Amino acid sequence: MAGNNFAQFLVVGPTCFFLGILFAYLPYDYNVLWTEPAEGREPYFNLLESHIKFLYASPAIISRILNIVIGTGLLGFLMKLFKASESNMLFDGASLVLYMAGITVYLTNIVKGFRVVTAGVYGDMEAAAKLGEKIELEDGSDYISREDTLRVYSASNTILALVLVGVLVLQTGQWYAKRAEEKEIEQIEKKEGEKKVAGKKKQ
Repeated sequence: MAGNNFAQFLVVGPTCFFLGILFAYLPYDYNVLWTEPAEGREPYFNLLESHIKFLYASPAIISRILNIVIGTGLLGFLMKLFKASESNMLFDGASLVLYMAGITVYLTNIVKGFRVVTAGVYGDMEAAAKLGEKIELEDGSDYISREDTLRVYSASNTILALVLVGVLVLQTGQWYAKRAEEKEIEQIEKKEGEKKVAGKKKQ
């Protein structure tokens, strides 16, 4: 039981850690995504772009810490799924799917956004190719504007936050179900104990 609780801590801890990071992004993402064009989004685009460039230029230890935290969450899932019960497989399996979806969004959209914004290769496909990036619109054209790039980045942050909230909801549901099961077992054992005591008294 204690080991399972520790494994759940290894899952919930990194999830909350990344939600905290995304919450710090919320002032940028909210204004980039939902500010009315009439109010002018350009100052918010400038702020987000500067912030992304600053983060990308941060020391290597920052990205290493992020990778360690991601790995910690995966380790927690592996510990929980090792010899897991059927109910645990349901909750933890769904949580792991969401967690991996979050990692995919992070690698394909957010990391790519860091590289493209820092290099300033919006719409410059030759420069993007040098970075190993290929950006295409749905209509097949090879151009995406600065504003669209930054909005996709902010939307990816929002999607990632929703995915991580889903992980927390599933883990909370698992904890609640486990507590309910433990209480039910305690009540059954208590009733059986009372029956045994009553049977001994009759003898």
